[in-house]
Amino acid sequence: MKWEKSSILLLVAIITFALPLLVISCQRNQNKSKTVNAYKSKGDLPMTIKIESQAFVHNGPIPKKYTGDGEDVSVPLKWSNLPKDTKELALICDDPDAPTVQPWVHWVIYKIPPQTSELKENIPKKPELTEPPGAFQGKNSWGKVGYNGPAPPRGHGVHHYHFKIYALDSILNIKPGVDKQTLLKAMEGHILAMGEIIGTYER
Repeated sequence: MKWEKSSILLLVAIITFALPLLVISCQRNQNKSKTVNAYKSKGDLPMTIKIESQAFVHNGPIPKKYTGDGEDVSVPLKWSNLPKDTKELALICDDPDAPTVQPWVHWVIYKIPPQTSELKENIPKKPELTEPPGAFQGKNSWGKVGYNGPAPPRGHGVHHYHFKIYALDSILNIKPGVDKQTLLKAMEGHILAMGEIIGTYER
């Protein structure tokens, strides 16, 4: 009888301890699934858009000119290999190494015409652009419109800045000045392909 009572108490203790962990695990998997769906292409796998910069190589340092320690102008970017059904392009730059819950957003630019193949440096920090024609810019994590370059905490080590470009199968019905999450929500289910270049910076 004592053995049975001990077994029941042990079972109750195990369930009490394990159940919260199981719930947390399920929630994490749900969040991960939502993130993947936001980036999911219409096909089995996204086509790879080739994106590069004259200012830095992939995984190479971003020159001071394009950072908060320099002129803080936007970096030049070029891309190719867009899907033929692309209706619009969008680009997001963020820093997952920032000591914040979410990656620190440096640039949100969208409604870029599909015939556009580059962004020249020093894009004006305005919500509506004439070059590229009709393109909009959103708010970064400073709450400002347009590009603000790398400015990591001093002594925090190397930070990685992800410039991600998206080819969309639809024209977005979205206003200028939105944040990253609003843009991702609008793009959900419409991403044909994406490409990425990463630059680094440290203080």
